[in-house]
Amino acid sequence: MFAKYSEDGFLTPIEGIEMKTLVHGEKSLLTRFHLKKGSLLPAHSHPHEQTGFLVSGKMILYINQKGFEVEPGDSWSIPGNMEHRAEVMEDSVAIEVFSPVRKEYLPASAVEGVERV
Repeated sequence: MFAKYSEDGFLTPIEGIEMKTLVHGEKSLLTRFHLKKGSLLPAHSHPHEQTGFLVSGKMILYINQKGFEVEPGDSWSIPGNMEHRAEVMEDSVAIEVFSPVRKEYLPASAVEGVERV
């Protein structure tokens, strides 16, 4: 799969956090997140491994209750089913890969009948 970047198609699952799936394959999915200063990603976990890279901005990422100050160029990998959350300190852009594919993150055109969260 190949995709040209477009500013269209972002979803807002949580106030202050926009996301867009860029591409996906059979076993992984690549997502871009725009995070507004002051927004909070609440503590959660999911069965998907999550690997990310901070393109710009600053945030504090908590993985299994341990906090990490994340700045541009920093990266992380969160095992499946591990609790994590984030506090966004500056407007930020993050790129993340999920494996296996998070079906609820697939574009509507890619799958019918999958509930979005």
